[in-house]
Amino acid sequence: MKNAKHEKRDVVFPPGRQALYERNRYSPAVKSNGFLFVSGQVGSREDGSPEPDLESQVRLAFDNLNAVLKAAGCTFEDVVDVTVFIVDPEANFETVWKVVPDYWGDAPHPTLTGVGVTWLYGFKFEIKVIAKLPELSES
Repeated sequence: MKNAKHEKRDVVFPPGRQALYERNRYSPAVKSNGFLFVSGQVGSREDGSPEPDLESQVRLAFDNLNAVLKAAGCTFEDVVDVTVFIVDPEANFETVWKVVPDYWGDAPHPTLTGVGVTWLYGFKFEIKVIAKLPELSES
């Protein structure tokens, strides 16, 4: 067995939001073993505050997610696994789910786990994903 060497995380930052991530002490995404592990994305404005309207908040969460994916050279088509967190899903699910088709793409769809929660730091929706990184073509 080889000596396992601890490597530094290969972090991906979308443009313009690094200060927000540094202030909150986490990485937006980390590349590892051909995959991109993306932290939960919410519908936060540039200053980190929640977008008040739920439908707009969900759209902004997807836009923020897409910015992280793009920074890693991915699109939503590369996503293999999705976890969504919804505050008060009985009241909010229909509003959230009417936005999803605008971002989700065609079948086959990624796997999905939906979790109802009571609190998301002032937000009502959060999405985290795992994406397959594009393979490098050999020249």
